Amino acid sequence: MTINETVLQKLAEWTAPRDSRQTLAVPNDGAGWTLTMTADRHDDLSCALWEMTLVRTRPAPTGDTLEKWANRAAEHVSGLLEALRVYEIDPQRDEALLRSSNPTRRGNNIYYYEILLRGTSQALVRRYQTGKKQGKRDQVAFVLTHEQAAKFAADLVAD
Repeated sequence: MTINETVLQKLAEWTAPRDSRQTLAVPNDGAGWTLTMTADRHDDLSCALWEMTLVRTRPAPTGDTLEKWANRAAEHVSGLLEALRVYEIDPQRDEALLRSSNPTRRGNNIYYYEILLRGTSQALVRRYQTGKKQGKRDQVAFVLTHEQAAKFAADLVAD
């Protein structure tokens, strides 16, 4: 089963309390990834995600690098409110940071996605809000339908 199919199946089966923060682990040995979603709320069609983590469970394909993964993700990930761009690649820390290329503005607030890639084996996805205070940001939940969440995860880990 593909990671897209596995995520859709697990979300449909998720029966944890729907109105408090819960975590769902979605292992997929066939795809070589484990997805963990922490949601503030979820229902039959969507979830308000606090964060999403993907961890590779087998070695990366030969020749894959952090830079290639970051560029591939920025180019292919779709389904979010904003497109992504590579913001920074830090070879010393073996990390790459992707952010919304054109953040959403609502009044005095700016909202953006941030994806932290660690090596070729882990991705952490969050959404942030900044306001009038420069340098201060708050993590916020982001809503994705089950189909969007599954497609997003599949796009992010595609080789």
